Amino acid sequence: MPRLFTGLEVPPAVAQTLAIMRGGLPGARWIDPENYHLTLRFIGDVDDALAHEIAGMLGRVHRGPFELRLDGLTSFGGRKPRAVVAAAAQVAPLMELQAEHDRLLQRLGLDPEGRKYTPHVTLARLRDASSHDVADYLAARGHYRSASFEVSRFVLFSSRASVGGGPYVVEEAYPLAATKLRWAQQAGG
Repeated sequence: MPRLFTGLEVPPAVAQTLAIMRGGLPGARWIDPENYHLTLRFIGDVDDALAHEIAGMLGRVHRGPFELRLDGLTSFGGRKPRAVVAAAAQVAPLMELQAEHDRLLQRLGLDPEGRKYTPHVTLARLRDASSHDVADYLAARGHYRSASFEVSRFVLFSSRASVGGGPYVVEEAYPLAATKLRWAQQAGG
């Protein structure tokens, strides 16, 4: 039974700039750079039949590519921090893509996402990290800002039960170009 989620891949050049942030935080389990991603919609454990339905339904998404930037490091968990993340700019095309994924998956009977969507790339999972240590880490590195990059596809990822992040496998990739193609067709191109 695969564990699925939809997401965006982090370009290698951006992953390298994030990898430089690794270290210097007691209690952190750092995610390997090849497993950096930005989750759009967590799906969870599903049977193969539903996995095929999901893959087909995601093929109905028709959106154009867009620019994205990672802007700042923060932590999740408040007084008991559980993760250090790179925040993604909440640009309209990203938020609309995520909302569309949520709507499509609800049509297949999946529950809506339980919490407000906060786009991010997880850098480390924290176990017994003090809030003081996390605050010091973020004070030193929280000003991080990636170069802008084009998002030209989203993917359906699978993961195996493991501790921490990954390994993640791209099961299906969906290009974000349909809007441009439609414009070209309407313009006679």
